[in-house]
Amino acid sequence: MVVGGAALAAAGWVAPLRAQPSVVKFGQSASLTGGQASYGKDVRDGILAAFNAANRADPKGPRFELTTLDDGGDKERCKTNVKQLVDAGVTALVGLTSGAAAEACMPFVEEQRVVLLGTASGNMGIRGDKLTMAYHVRTGYDDEYHRMLSYIKSFNMRRLGYVHLKDTSAANQAAMARALKAVGLEMTVNVALDRNSKNFDAEVRKLLDARLDCVLFTTNSQPILDIMSGMAIGGYPGFYFASSFAGQTLIDAMANKGRSVIMSQVVPRPSSVSATVVKRCHEDLAALGSGARMGFTSLEGYIAGRVAIEAAKAGTAKSGGTQLTRSRFQEALSELNVDLGGYRVHFGPQKLEGSHFVDVIAVDRTGRIIG
Repeated sequence: MVVGGAALAAAGWVAPLRAQPSVVKFGQSASLTGGQASYGKDVRDGILAAFNAANRADPKGPRFELTTLDDGGDKERCKTNVKQLVDAGVTALVGLTSGAAAEACMPFVEEQRVVLLGTASGNMGIRGDKLTMAYHVRTGYDDEYHRMLSYIKSFNMRRLGYVHLKDTSAANQAAMARALKAVGLEMTVNVALDRNSKNFDAEVRKLLDARLDCVLFTTNSQPILDIMSGMAIGGYPGFYFASSFAGQTLIDAMANKGRSVIMSQVVPRPSSVSATVVKRCHEDLAALGSGARMGFTSLEGYIAGRVAIEAAKAGTAKSGGTQLTRSRFQEALSELNVDLGGYRVHFGPQKLEGSHFVDVIAVDRTGRIIG
């Protein structure tokens, strides 16, 4: 005889509850508006693509959630967002998109003992022996500067201009000085920009007057584009170099500018056929939809998301399937050594920078990556 559920319930029998997957909540403060809006959205989309793919692939495993708050690239808004996210109980912070803002948050992050993972910046102010909670899935500006200056030295360029934002870390200037010394070059002119400025005529004139062989930028894309336009009007004949900070946005914009730029990048090329992490990112961004686009910046976010997933799964396994704590997540992250498919991230107890990968690409006058 088959007894129905209602009869069993009436007899006092209660079916065992099916275990629900644990939820791992991550928080992100990102520039979704303002001059870095495209950059911030690309990083966010990359993380979301990784999280959504993991949730689809393992319905019974931990569920990954991302809460993103807009900071517009502003330090104070970022600090407010980070406090709100930490107070709301996120397991870790992931994919902040402003290095200067992340640096401003570090005292609070260290005090609260919450991991700051995969900040999409090479800012040296969030890298250092005294910091214990900032884990990086990409290398810093020290490696980028050394690689670009070695390239510059190999082509016998001697007169260099360095353009950067005024409010970024002094540690970046120190990294540049070390890189210059290592390759035996000196900076001809150093130009600091106000990130909120709408006019760079004075800076353009200073660069033109220095009669430079090349200009090296560590800024977001818009100041680079504006200064390039001014330099072209002034008849500048030299080369342009840009750090990864300029992002995919600069590459896309070059298609309409008729000028070329050499860039350092800290993740594999989106056109790579040998790195399976690139293939997976293409597929998972396509599945995400919502206008998500493939590029260097979204790939950087995707890698941060994948690393967060690997650490969370390892930490959850060690916790016996119980809710993942912040300390358990950090413990798992500090032991992580993972090859995502052509891109390895390796942390250790005293090793918070998981990769030193740097590539140099050339973007031609039509926006194509040619070298």
